[in-house]
Amino acid sequence: MLLSADPGDSVPLWILTEGEFPGWLATQSPAVTGWVRAHGFQAERHRVLTLPGEGGIGGAVLGLGPLAEAAQLTPWHAAGLTERLPAMAWHLARPLPPPAATHFVLGWLLGGYRMSRYRLAAAEGARAALIPPQGADLRYAVAAARATALARDLINTPANDMGPEELADAALDLAREREARCQVLMGGELAGFPLLRAVGAASPRAPRLIDLRWGERDAPRVTLVGKGVCFDTGGLDLKPAAAMLLMKKDMGGAACALGLADLLMRLEAPVQLRVLIPAVENALGGAAYRPGDVLRSRKGLTVEVGNTDAEGRLVLADALAAAEEERPDLLIDLATLTGAARTALGPELPAVYSNRPELTETLRRVGEQEADPVWPLPLWPGYEDELSSKIADLGNVAPTPFAGSIIAALFLKRFVGASTDWIHLDLYAWNAKDRPGRPVGAEAQCVRSLYRLLRARYP
Repeated sequence: MLLSADPGDSVPLWILTEGEFPGWLATQSPAVTGWVRAHGFQAERHRVLTLPGEGGIGGAVLGLGPLAEAAQLTPWHAAGLTERLPAMAWHLARPLPPPAATHFVLGWLLGGYRMSRYRLAAAEGARAALIPPQGADLRYAVAAARATALARDLINTPANDMGPEELADAALDLAREREARCQVLMGGELAGFPLLRAVGAASPRAPRLIDLRWGERDAPRVTLVGKGVCFDTGGLDLKPAAAMLLMKKDMGGAACALGLADLLMRLEAPVQLRVLIPAVENALGGAAYRPGDVLRSRKGLTVEVGNTDAEGRLVLADALAAAEEERPDLLIDLATLTGAARTALGPELPAVYSNRPELTETLRRVGEQEADPVWPLPLWPGYEDELSSKIADLGNVAPTPFAGSIIAALFLKRFVGASTDWIHLDLYAWNAKDRPGRPVGAEAQCVRSLYRLLRARYP
């Protein structure tokens, strides 16, 4: 139990910036002052110190480092506390503004995430519990933590247990839970999705097109498309072994789309939601598509395959074309698409593109507020010619190693109508290093920032 409604035996938790620390220390008893000085505590970021009290622990203090004020804290300031505080009930010693209080509760919950499916069953020990502070939006914080856990669990699950069928089952389970409708197309039903079929042809795990719908029919149409490549060998353009180690996460875009859908549905967003996920495994075999093949897409454009390891943009192209047929008010795709985006921005900062520059700037600003950041990159028209082909309408890769993320985004743009408001996110969906609340492993990127953008757009 990470949250508690009973404040009876709770002890106080102070959260202090380095600037606030001297003033706070001056108000404490000689015993506490001596204890703090003996431990050299200076309110450094993420540092926690328990304080003595009568007969035991009398409280604790969390350092926020050089923040100007505690109101600027993010969820990640609180995310390590469930592990680092003693297993007892805690309350904040002083109030926070509502946004900061919400961030604190969300961080507390995010820090409680565990992926325990593959460990021998063991009783989990008692953990610290938080008395939620006044003003916190508990409904949002709990829903956002659950959506994050859903996406993380899907990405962390190894490919032997998370193929196209299992990903479809996860969407069906979510639809049942949230009273949504979900259809899964496969086999001959995928005749209208030739790029998806080609990418998945070599795998014994048949490809699928997941189509989840929820909401009132007269509400604004929001369509999410998530890349669901459940494992990517690279196909005949085989990846080296080291590059294949994390390829269970190549369905991270689909997982984040489902996490966002869960959050929107759970909090009853006033939208008509559709989620399209091309679920596929890019494998080796006699039926594998080949470099040099020319494939006709759902939209009718022909694509010359320059590299079978650029499969994500192919399956997304068919899904985007299907989404376009209903003319959504806003179309968003999420995909672990290019290593070039990671080279440019690193693992923590997804690249965002849009045919409406105001959307990228809004999402950047919202992401900064939510500690769920993105960074805008341009749909630079000067690189359009890099996708040219001598025998087809376009190629799936460029002959140059430069601007890989931009060129992938320009490829997807060919399958989106000019009148459609469109956002493309090239994300990593993985924590490359351990930090409080963000263990090495899956991460639900852009879920909270996109939720806030959508609720601001459709209040």
